This record gives sequence, C-alpha cells and structure tokens, in this order.
Amino acid sequence: MKILVIQDHLRSGGTERQSVLLARAAAAAGHQSSLLTFRPGGALAAPDGVDRRSLQPFDLGLDWFAPGLFRSVRRIRPDVSVCMGRMANCYAGILQSRFPEMPVIATLRTGKPVPLLYRRSLRTVRHVVANSREAGNLAVARLSVPGDRISVIANALVFPPGPPAARDPAIRARAGAGAGTFVMLCVAMFRPGKNQAELVEIAAGLPRGSDWQLWLAGEGSERARCERLAASLGVAPRVKFLGYCADPSPLYAGADAAVLASRSESLSNFLIEAQARGLPAVATEALGVSECFLPGRTGWAVAPGDRGAFREALLRLMAEPAGRRSILAAEAAAFARAAFDPATQTAAYFGLFERLRSP
Repeated sequence: MKILVIQDHLRSGGTERQSVLLARAAAAAGHQSSLLTFRPGGALAAPDGVDRRSLQPFDLGLDWFAPGLFRSVRRIRPDVSVCMGRMANCYAGILQSRFPEMPVIATLRTGKPVPLLYRRSLRTVRHVVANSREAGNLAVARLSVPGDRISVIANALVFPPGPPAARDPAIRARAGAGAGTFVMLCVAMFRPGKNQAELVEIAAGLPRGSDWQLWLAGEGSERARCERLAASLGVAPRVKFLGYCADPSPLYAGADAAVLASRSESLSNFLIEAQARGLPAVATEALGVSECFLPGRTGWAVAPGDRGAFREALLRLMAEPAGRRSILAAEAAAFARAAFDPATQTAAYFGLFERLRSP
C-alpha cells in the first residue's frame, strides 16, 4: 500500500512528531511511505526508508503555501493520504475533490479554533481521525462531522520509554536541585496557547520556604516574556529555561511531576510521555487532557485559571512519601504504555486504511 502523510512543516511540535512516527511505521511495516511537507527542513529529521518531499523550493516561512501540491500527489499516486496539522488539513477537502477515488483522511488533533477551510475538510473528506474522545465528540457536536466517519486513534509514544525513570541525581544537580527539591517539568513550544506564563505564576505562589524548581523545555516566541515574568516575580533562579530538547527523556529522569497549563490541546504528547516515564501530572483542563492519565490516580486536571487548585494538587504530591511516589510512578507508566503503545496506534491507522480502500 502507498501511504502519503502530508504536513506543513517538520517543526518540533507533537503533531509533527506523530507525522514522522506514522511515516516511519508505515515504511517499517513494508508499505511505500511518503512524507510530503509544504516547507523544507525543520527541527525533525526525515525518517529512514521514507520518501521525503517538500513543495517549496526553499523555506519561505509560509506554513500555508503549498505550490504544486496536487501535481505532487498525482506523481506519488498514493492509495491513501493522511493530512496532519492545521494547514495540511485545510487542503484535505480540496484534495478529496481532486482525487475522489483516493481516501483522504483529515485529522483533528488541536484545541485551537478550526479555520473555515479546515471545517469544510472535516465534512468532505472520506474519514476523520481524532486523537482523543473529546476531540471526536467535538467534531460531531460542533463541527457537523457525521459520527460514522470519525475514528479515535490516540497519539502514540514517540520516545522508547524503557523502564520507569528513576530520579537521576546528576541531572538534578546540574540544575541546582537537591535531593529534597520538588522539580516540576513542562516540555512544550513557547507559544501563547501553551501558556507557560501561567505555570510561572502558579509556582511563584507556592508557600514561602518550599523547595521547588520549574523546568521549562522548549523554544518559541513566548520564552522571553516568561523569562521576564520569572524575574519580576523574584523566582528566576528557580525557573530553568532549558531550550529545545530533541529528546527530552533525560529530563523526565530529573523531574518529580509533569505540569501543563495549555489552553490548546487535544491530547498532550508531553503528558503521555511523562506518564510513560512514571511522572504524575497536574494539568489545566483542556480538550483531551484528562485522557492522558488516570484522573485522581496518576494525574489531576484543574479548571482553567484556578491557580489555588493547581497549587493544592502540587502540594499533595510534594507531601507524598517516597514509597507512595514509587507506586504512582509504576501505575502511571503501566497506564501510558498500554494506552499509547506505538504498535497499537499505528496498526489502528493501517487497519483504517485497508477498510477505506475496500469497495
């Protein structure tokens, strides 16, 4: 089977990582796998065994510009095409009309407002994959997608989890964290919707005298503002800006909890990766967030803007004895590795492709 994955740009976000993972898994399963991006380059490398193509002759910095898209699809002649990301999905409906015999699959994996062309695509493509139950329900209730044309296939774990991460004193020491320091970790691009500033505000309001650090890994337009905020609140020494991490796995080994205040999720790659490494989570409620952990057991979702409830959940985790934390870590890892297993999720895609190709 010829499988085409379409993405606007291979930046370092979760959707882009899922695109690469799906294209790689297709090639590994013996399919002819192509990954077509609007822009060349990007933070993520094209996977081995995958036909990587770009539409722009050089990077114009325009996520929406897809010159020669239909010509390229005609040359590749895929049996099925999957559109990942907002801009690629805006073209999905047009692709379906241009190639009516080819199943085009749109994906809904964002909590951001959906543009008009994206909404039209969701209603006109052969099928829609949502990456969380909540996103699937949203597609039916608010975006007028027929329920029989929606499948829920969760994000897959991108990094091989290995054993649940034991706390690594060396990693903590490099950040100046002692044995008793409670380390909170967030791995996300610094975009407005990811809302790292809220995490800085929450951490700054923890009781005076408590021993904590907040690690923020990622780059983006909001980083400088968050650095200024940490300085203005007097917590700059405790908030560590770690930059872009191609593989954040070592950070999980240094942290005690995953934290997220994002307003634009559908299913958080960061939270499921953190759970697989044994980190309990505290997160603001957003689309699909409560599906990333076992609510009330390995993670806690709090209402947006309720900083008091967020801090209370963090303080409960801080007070947990070491034995209880080990039990939480094992339960979180077992849940995430079963629920977001890459082989299971990619097999669900391949099964869907076969069904859509059948007469």
